[in-house]
Amino acid sequence: MPVTFEQGAVFGVLAAAMLFFIWGRWRYDIVALLALMSLVLGGIIPAEKAFLGFSHPAVITVAAVLVIGQALKRSGVVQTLVRLLAPSRRNPGVQIAAASSLTAVLSAFMNNVGALALMLPVALRNAYRSGRSPSQVLMPLSFASLLGGLITLIGTPPNIIIATFRGEVTGTPFAMFDFAPVGLPVAVVGLLFVSLIGWRLLPSRRPGEGSEGHSLRIQEYLTEATIPLGSKLVGQSVRQIEQLCDNELTVMAIIRGAQRLLAPSSIERLIGADVLILEGDPAVLEPLFDEGLLKRLAGEDIKAEQLGSDDVRVVEAVLMPHSPIEGQSMRGLRMHDRYGINLLAVARRGHAPMARLSNIRFRTGDVLLLQGERENLHQVVQALGCLPLAERGLELAGRRGMLLPMAIFAGAIASAALGHIPVQVAFVAAVAALVLTKTVSLRDAYQSIEWPIIVLLGALIPIGEAMQDTGGTALIAAWVVGLAGDLPVWMMLGLLMVVSMALSDLIHNSPTAVLMAPIAVSVANGLNISIDPCLIAVAVGSASPYLSPIGHQSNTLVMGPGGYRFGDYCRMGLPLDLLILAVGVPLIMWVWMP
Repeated sequence: MPVTFEQGAVFGVLAAAMLFFIWGRWRYDIVALLALMSLVLGGIIPAEKAFLGFSHPAVITVAAVLVIGQALKRSGVVQTLVRLLAPSRRNPGVQIAAASSLTAVLSAFMNNVGALALMLPVALRNAYRSGRSPSQVLMPLSFASLLGGLITLIGTPPNIIIATFRGEVTGTPFAMFDFAPVGLPVAVVGLLFVSLIGWRLLPSRRPGEGSEGHSLRIQEYLTEATIPLGSKLVGQSVRQIEQLCDNELTVMAIIRGAQRLLAPSSIERLIGADVLILEGDPAVLEPLFDEGLLKRLAGEDIKAEQLGSDDVRVVEAVLMPHSPIEGQSMRGLRMHDRYGINLLAVARRGHAPMARLSNIRFRTGDVLLLQGERENLHQVVQALGCLPLAERGLELAGRRGMLLPMAIFAGAIASAALGHIPVQVAFVAAVAALVLTKTVSLRDAYQSIEWPIIVLLGALIPIGEAMQDTGGTALIAAWVVGLAGDLPVWMMLGLLMVVSMALSDLIHNSPTAVLMAPIAVSVANGLNISIDPCLIAVAVGSASPYLSPIGHQSNTLVMGPGGYRFGDYCRMGLPLDLLILAVGVPLIMWVWMP
């Protein structure tokens, strides 16, 4: 069957988009928008249909679930559940099983990354206190957040996309718990593997020294120096000495006799004989020493805890997905002047980046060691889009009453599960109730929505529909059925699941679901079977990106704190993928084949 111009254009744009997704230099929402505009300007997608994807039920549902997750996070219900984990610290298997199970339960009803973010600091703290390596704890937690998403409609965006696509084809979408007959057993088997065997396959990388097990070493960035009495720096402000070095130097502390000024104000004046603790590349400081403006002091290595006090806190934090500082540097942000905090060190994949500290461009998963005033540090960490790790003094969420948000959420689930109203309407109504009852503020509601995900889905959905309208999905399905020949149905389901798994490891789970759903329907029609088993196979495969840190934000998030390398994900992820395949395909055949 020849390929038409329209089909070739859609295939070409999709292939280019996938390459850009894998390359990772441009954000996936930007790539999706560029792909959409290419097809609109090329006349493949009508202009009046270009942005209909943003009103798609899947997009609305994903946004509502994110807001509801934020309300539950702030209600204190999770903190109450976390207290149950305290007795599990004594045994590593029990500790991992307890933390992973709770993460999976949370992930079944809220955003995967949100569930992981709530449990990550707790798991790190427990690992440090029990003397265990974080590398054996965090990846099981990430995988558990993905496994839990398999259970319900709202557990992961691929399920929402697959459900709404079924509604467009048959008139009836998958219901709230239609994924559970396959998803729940797969999740349980996956959690058993992760808790009993999987964590033993991971490397044991010990955290560095520190009061809470800081994995970052700051000695290479810090220098202790004194100001000679005749130095030109006497009388200068902290800001002036930092500007003298083109803002590649930061004054972390001033020791003035018996007085110790930590995280000093930028307007603080320097006096002779002040001892300064300076952060910056040694090459930046050399001219100050050569000109006699400063005198180097020899002494013991400076530790992170020496830069904290009752009023000043040092905290380790991981950069969350879609942080406002992603792609920027400390120098470009003017972090000290703008936020009043100091960056002590950065770790990426367990190692310090090669660039100068002030020039390092931040990426999702980077671990930052920050110093600032105790009363402001909490707000600043949130403003930077970071998650504090293993820090007892910082909490991301207060307690605002558990009963009301849980009741609103339960009502929305019940209404959707019983079929009284569509799921997107039920959850938007729940969001409205949460805002009206002030359980979540309007500002928090908007901030909790991951807008890059919304843009990604809104841009890709019209592309997926264009692939259908041009006959592209039917063409691909014909190729697949023709190549497969006389393979039994269970092998075709396994093939759909494996292809979806491979794509989700490379390009993110949401685009995988958008692209594979119409192909699954066409394959089912070609085999003369119900579309449901094929769609469930795609849903399970799309939500299983276990082989790489780039397939899902949960995997990226634990890479820095766990000190993982790219290949570490295959150690536990490949056996888990094979296990999901071995359990999932028979379950689909049993539950969904008529």
